[in-house]
Amino acid sequence: MLQRFSASADAGVSTAMKGIGSDKEAILDLVTGRSNAQRQEIVQAYKSSYGQDLVDDLKYELTGKFERLIVSLMRSQAYHDAKEIHDAIEGAGTDEKCLIEVLASRNNQQIHDLVEAYSQDAYGSDIEEDLTGESSGHFKKMLVVLLQGTRDEPGVVHADLVEEDAQVLFAAGEEQWGTEESIFIMLLGNRSVDHLQMVFDKYQEIAEKPIEDSIKSELSGDFERLMLAVVQCIRSVPMYFAKRLYKSMKGLGTQDNTLIRIMICRSEIDMLDIRECFRMCYEKSLYNMIKEDTSGDYKRTLLALCGGDDDLAGEFFPEAAQLAYKMWEISAMTKVQLRPTIRPASDFDPADDAQNLRKAMKGFGTDEDIIIDIVANRSNEQRQEIRQAFKSILGRDLMKDLKSELSKNLERLIIGLMLTPAEFDAKMMRKAMEGAGTDEHALIEILVTRSNEEIHAMNAAYQAGYKKSMEDAIQSDTSGRFSQILTSLVQGAREQGPADWDRALVDAQELADACNEDSDDMEIKFMSILCTRSFPHLRRVFQEFVRCSNKDIEQIIKKEMSGDVKQAMYGIVLSVKNQPNYFAERLYKAMKCMGTDDRALIRIMVSRSEVDLFNIRKEFKETHDCSLHEFIQVETMVGETSGDYRKTLLILCGGED
Repeated sequence: MLQRFSASADAGVSTAMKGIGSDKEAILDLVTGRSNAQRQEIVQAYKSSYGQDLVDDLKYELTGKFERLIVSLMRSQAYHDAKEIHDAIEGAGTDEKCLIEVLASRNNQQIHDLVEAYSQDAYGSDIEEDLTGESSGHFKKMLVVLLQGTRDEPGVVHADLVEEDAQVLFAAGEEQWGTEESIFIMLLGNRSVDHLQMVFDKYQEIAEKPIEDSIKSELSGDFERLMLAVVQCIRSVPMYFAKRLYKSMKGLGTQDNTLIRIMICRSEIDMLDIRECFRMCYEKSLYNMIKEDTSGDYKRTLLALCGGDDDLAGEFFPEAAQLAYKMWEISAMTKVQLRPTIRPASDFDPADDAQNLRKAMKGFGTDEDIIIDIVANRSNEQRQEIRQAFKSILGRDLMKDLKSELSKNLERLIIGLMLTPAEFDAKMMRKAMEGAGTDEHALIEILVTRSNEEIHAMNAAYQAGYKKSMEDAIQSDTSGRFSQILTSLVQGAREQGPADWDRALVDAQELADACNEDSDDMEIKFMSILCTRSFPHLRRVFQEFVRCSNKDIEQIIKKEMSGDVKQAMYGIVLSVKNQPNYFAERLYKAMKCMGTDDRALIRIMVSRSEVDLFNIRKEFKETHDCSLHEFIQVETMVGETSGDYRKTLLILCGGED
């Protein structure tokens, strides 16, 4: 903040709007260098000195996104919130995401201020009437509850009701057929933040999963999204906004309204905490993402509001450290029910399927629809019975027939489905290492996500298929510490069982101490723990690492390691933290760039379809605001990747979310 503030002196900004063109730099520097309260004084001083409305003059002189941003900064926060609500419900369609964000994240006083600004300063109408006219059902009821601004004040905890509230929420959702939405509305709309944080912890103990998972399974549509936003804001408002900012800038096109709204409303409240949460969750700082995603004076203004680059930052701020610790604690306590998208077909007849497959490939032309319908709608175990029946009844090798009749990506996908999981993994490892270049990402993905039993089966299949051990193949194709990490993982000797609390504390301290050693010693210590301990144990280790070092394990790996070693260690951490989310991100990266990485797409869709592809779908939708089904439809429409290949992928995907 600049010292010796003078509203009348700053009102001289009018000189920046005189003559030919505007001095945008002067406007930018002045507006971003003042608090919102000071800007309101400048607006008043400008009118007193020049008899003109500063906001109107800025609208006239500036254009585009820069104009929207500067004009929004010149309004009071309450007026800006009121305008956002009004714009969200005005016109043909309602912007439910804006309504959810504003009403779920504001405290009581902010809600009261925006209600007053809406009715008295901005639009002269009743915000509740306007809002209820554009919404319906439980979504409308929860919006009305939030609009009252009557949540218990911070610090108010009804200790005798914490467990009871958790039990009531559990009974209203998970324990019965159908959901009592009114219970969720009443408790989540009125209890204090501190009280609900304790309720959520108790709920996790009772349900063995976070309340977010119950909301996702029990509620739907805009009501589900609203309740999830409320829960996220109860847990951490900065984390909620960090995720909203990321979604506003990732992918093709920037959601500028969301970006502007958040940068303005949080710049004087918790932007430092948001930056820290952003750094903790994503592979870049908020500053650098804005820098890469925007341009011109608009970019310069946003960067001024952001306030700094955190890519080189080290330790957490206190709130971010507590949040990181809590996130690992939730990860450690959650029991995830893995759900496939492909299940065994009922009334299965391998002989009949074998005969139908032969008919589809016999004569002139191939009936791909029949092949896809059979292969993609059977479990892998059933497909192996079909392979055997095909040879027993027809005396032919089904795999050879399929290879001769199909081509390109459809052939690769169908053949992948017909292999056993061990054969398929072995083939994918082979493909990752053959030829001129090595696909390190594929090697990491497979070895960090497979169980000991799966790795042993893959080793046997590799030896049988290629007459060479997979360990020898890895050591021939990779080198250095990265080769050592892969060799460790390919033993399939990771410890099993729950976390050992005492040992987790020792492991966490050893990792923290290793961060102060030279890079070789650090990598050796990290490898000795991350490649051998069980996943439940590592969750506790990573949780305690935050306490020991005031840093997050992901940030340390990204900052202190490099190359393939960094990618391998990072892959282990992400898989430990949330394996379905790890695969969701791998799928997104496989499809988002110019040209689809079909090998990665096929590998994940085939290998996870009978394991956890439904969970992956849910993570994909939550992270990217787009269903995996829709993403596949859009991203596989070009050239040879279209048609039957896309159809098969969508069957494996299992449905639209």
